[in-house]
Amino acid sequence: DFATPRAVLTGHDYEITCAAICAELGLVISGSKEGPCLIHSMNGDLLRTLEGPERLQGPESCLRPKLIQASREGHCVIYYENGVFCVFSVNGRLQATMETDDKIR
Repeated sequence: DFATPRAVLTGHDYEITCAAICAELGLVISGSKEGPCLIHSMNGDLLRTLEGPERLQGPESCLRPKLIQASREGHCVIYYENGVFCVFSVNGRLQATMETDDKIR
């Protein structure tokens, strides 16, 4: 038997740098090198775009997602390369941000 993909997820213009799967909610969350994070259903439907905080966006301070974690309660935590943490609801609403100078891995 050969493994076949369940779905093909589209929507990013650049390479994927991080991804998380929340099986309980049936969601796949992914972030790309030069773009926003996207929420897809397990069937491949694009559901939401997660935009970082407006005050930090711009060509000189592009938000590049580095780590993503999703919870079964419907929260998504994204750590960006420039030291910013953002918490989003599963509906795509930005709920909180925090900046840090620490190196996160």
